Amino acid sequence: MRPLGIPTVRDRVVQQAAKIVMEPIFETNFLECSYGYRPKRSSGQAVLAVKEALVRGWAALDADIEGFFDQVDRGILMGLVRRRISDRRVLKLIDQWLRAGVVIEGRRQATVCGVPQGGVISPLLANIYLHTLDRWWQDKHTGVGQLHRYCDDFVVVCRSRKAAEQARDLIAGFLGRLKLTLHPEKTQVVEMDRDGFDFLGFHFHKLPSRRTGRLVPYAWPSQRAMARVRARIRQLTERTRLRVGLGELVETLNRTIRGWRAYFSLGNSTKRLADLDRYVRSRLWRFLQKRQGPRGRLRPADFVEWERRSGLTYFYPTGRRGLRPYMPQGEGCRKAV
Repeated sequence: MRPLGIPTVRDRVVQQAAKIVMEPIFETNFLECSYGYRPKRSSGQAVLAVKEALVRGWAALDADIEGFFDQVDRGILMGLVRRRISDRRVLKLIDQWLRAGVVIEGRRQATVCGVPQGGVISPLLANIYLHTLDRWWQDKHTGVGQLHRYCDDFVVVCRSRKAAEQARDLIAGFLGRLKLTLHPEKTQVVEMDRDGFDFLGFHFHKLPSRRTGRLVPYAWPSQRAMARVRARIRQLTERTRLRVGLGELVETLNRTIRGWRAYFSLGNSTKRLADLDRYVRSRLWRFLQKRQGPRGRLRPADFVEWERRSGLTYFYPTGRRGLRPYMPQGEGCRKAV
């Protein structure tokens, strides 16, 4: 388990004030290939950029920096901050935040390196540190492939496997100068016509187009993302929540569905979203059956009518795709409401 360095309320206020002052100064230098924790930049933009790059790219380096927040060298980081910030008071505050340590089982434990993960200013400091990677790659190696980075997770899209392997070796060498290493298990070179890779919750793969038959890039929710949202739905509809009002249950489900749909509608997610719609209604059917008890029996037609009037939303909106209502199998009798 990774220790978190969560600041107190007073420190959070001061960190936010420092970030408001520092962020515009460093934003003038940050590059377009960086998307994480920046104003007017998002993971959705990174997903679309990677998908566009894969139109001409046939291999990719899917990379992750091992224990990034725990391994950042404070001397290097403070040197990078001093290039743009000269106020000694601000520099002293940053140095104090870096040395604050973590609390484990009620005891403060000092740390000799790393950036406290959980602080307001930590993402900005992480981007300052890895901006050196962005700049080095743009200045010297754009011919090898296109770099797209979201904090410590990044992808290099290349035209061939050889170029992707070259990118891996080049980046591993440069990260050594920053006293960082690539994660041996999470870093891989992928040929897009054979395999795919996961990035920011999406799985990227090149498959034949239904129209032309040519290989084109697709992006859909990864297995891990699907497992997480299914687990959330299962948690909301488990037996221990039978006393929760149906209106409250639907409202909670709708918040989960809308948030998940807003993000994953960026990709080619129709089938996965429809699968989740069926899963939600299957869970609700079982939930309502259990709610009525052993003597009550729920008819499929009554369930469909309740669903229609409940205000439950869809992962894939019915206005965009004519999904048929979920029709449970089996017999029943009493109405759900």
